[in-house]
Amino acid sequence: MAQAKTFTAEEFDALLDFVSKRSYAMRNRMMILISFWSGMRVGEIASLRIEDVVDASGKVKREIRLDASQTKGHHARTVFFPEKLAAELQVYVDARAVKERKQPFFMTAGGKAFSANVMTQHFFWLYRKAGFETGSHSGRRSFITNLASKGIGVRVLASLAGHLDYRVTMKYIDANDDMKRNAVELI
Repeated sequence: MAQAKTFTAEEFDALLDFVSKRSYAMRNRMMILISFWSGMRVGEIASLRIEDVVDASGKVKREIRLDASQTKGHHARTVFFPEKLAAELQVYVDARAVKERKQPFFMTAGGKAFSANVMTQHFFWLYRKAGFETGSHSGRRSFITNLASKGIGVRVLASLAGHLDYRVTMKYIDANDDMKRNAVELI
């Protein structure tokens, strides 16, 4: 099976533009941003509860703790949100005005929690309808590749991705033309 596509900045902007014109635009934008800007797996995103993301005062956390039941490898880990993601999520949280902290962070159109499988399919169809032939792992691969292109070391990338073996992380990194151009300029 082919690996999921890594998005260029232009493709990412086109995806967000497409989503902005569809039903559930804000929710779908937030799901995409979490994937692309934190590198979380789709199953991890689906497992999020309000209390995972928002502190008791209603403010979005910059670091969230996933317990073992929420991760693929069943190893608890910390996910770091960049400031721009926290700011976007705060707008979403404020608009939802949810009081029940145990409630899922993302809800389906039917008002239920997303399962990992349903969210995977949701991402697949969002990408497909936006004109991208790829799977739900594209945000995660793009996150890792983008950080690698900025010189972040593979051990840090592995930790951010929740990989116990850095060799797994290496499979996520695409060597794109910009990375190659920058590399040869170091000579």
